[in-house]
Amino acid sequence: MAVDRRAQGALVEQAARDFLIRAGLRPVAANVNYRGGELDLVMRDERTGETTLVFVEVRHRRSDAFGGGAASVDAGKRRRLIGAALRFLAAHPRYADLPCRFDVVDAQGDPKAPRLNWIADAFRADDA
Repeated sequence: MAVDRRAQGALVEQAARDFLIRAGLRPVAANVNYRGGELDLVMRDERTGETTLVFVEVRHRRSDAFGGGAASVDAGKRRRLIGAALRFLAAHPRYADLPCRFDVVDAQGDPKAPRLNWIADAFRADDA
């Protein structure tokens, strides 16, 4: 039986989205595609009283044998995410003046019930 990676990815992204909503973030957009990069989730974090726009990369691995999902967000992937975030901000100027951050949700195990590790402020735009 062929593994439907797209369906599994959608399950994991939905689990991550639900997890972040329960943590207090608010959804803005999902699966935003630009040439050269995709944003899995875009959310607002207003928990401190200020609004921060959060670009969330969701990475799923069945196990952490090769470093897990977070380890797969290498310099090239970070550059693509930053480029996609810049395009998002250009296309949505109402968010352009907000502080931004890049988070990673490392999901492991069964896509139907993944174990989630949220890494807030996982990297900075000037790190890439």
